[in-house]
Amino acid sequence: MKPQIPNVLRGFVGTLLTEILPNLGAEYSMGNAAVMCQSLSIIADEYERGAEIRFRENEEMRALFAEAGRLIDDKGLAARLAQASAGRDASLLISALDETNGKLKTLLIELQAFVEESRAPWAAALDVKIWDHIVAAAERRKLTMLTLG
Repeated sequence: MKPQIPNVLRGFVGTLLTEILPNLGAEYSMGNAAVMCQSLSIIADEYERGAEIRFRENEEMRALFAEAGRLIDDKGLAARLAQASAGRDASLLISALDETNGKLKTLLIELQAFVEESRAPWAAALDVKIWDHIVAAAERRKLTMLTLG
């Protein structure tokens, strides 16, 4: 049987919480152990979902860009949107996904600023879709915090 990384990390959290933390006398050490527990729990979650979150965000932004590129009248921005919408993630390494995600978010900010200033009939609906993406992305990235009592 191959141990799953999130399960191993959560096992460390359990051991820290139930065996080590109660036996520490100094507040400083107890605080450090509690921070380690919280960090290990977050790392376990991020290990499990990190690539999926970034990949999904990238795909959602590309879909927004494809739609927006057909609507907007700024040819330069439309061309950058078309180019970005045609891209694909070449690697599922978190560092590679983060790099692409950062570039796409920069373009999303530019698009959002353009849309918010536009008086075109399609602008309000596209602005709602952009905000829906931002809210969904924030929800997916929410951290689950341990209750340490």
